[in-house]
Amino acid sequence: MRSPLNSSNGESATTSELAGLRNQSVKKRDRAGKQSALVQAATELFAVRGFERTTTRAIAARAGCAEGLIHRYFKGKAGLLLAIIHSRVSQEVVDLLDKLLLPAKLEEEILQLVDWELERMWEDRDFLSVIIPRALVDPEVGHVLSKIGPPRHAKAIAERLKHFKHCRTLPDEEREAVALFIGVVGFVFGFMRPVVLGQNRNEAKRTAITIANIFVRSLRVPSNTWSG
Repeated sequence: MRSPLNSSNGESATTSELAGLRNQSVKKRDRAGKQSALVQAATELFAVRGFERTTTRAIAARAGCAEGLIHRYFKGKAGLLLAIIHSRVSQEVVDLLDKLLLPAKLEEEILQLVDWELERMWEDRDFLSVIIPRALVDPEVGHVLSKIGPPRHAKAIAERLKHFKHCRTLPDEEREAVALFIGVVGFVFGFMRPVVLGQNRNEAKRTAITIANIFVRSLRVPSNTWSG
């Protein structure tokens, strides 16, 4: 039989272990919260000031965190930008899958996806204005974008297209090409033309929808095969 002294020590040890686990959990939550705050602060400041003119001190002040945490968590401002890219791409894929309902016809889906991409590119115009120039001078940013940017987004679109009979019969590379086409139209007419070239946004959007309609017609699929 365990003596009262041993029992007391056992209870004390168990209590200490539980306290330690609670402290670890609190620290993890605290770290995650600070990382999130830094990512959000950097996103806002990069959009307004640009990457080069934004200091780690300003980011830390906006996030309400110590400046040293940027280097501890992200290894500097460049690493923080990479974290922002990962975060935004992941959220965009989630939104694409969760917020867009699947229509009955493939034609409607393609037009809906093009419209979605146009709006997304316009909403992300400040962010794109930061990461595209950085990708030209920082190979790591370009590498990350090539791995998780358009390719990952295109795969999410391709998965949606599988719900439609005609797209299920396409080879994987052709289905992904359709997805890439949708993304390219969104980028060119949702960002490049209205933001970089200064074209009227509504005119750019009308052109994009016209191109999408031409693409849909070019599939030349009988009407009874448009349904999923």
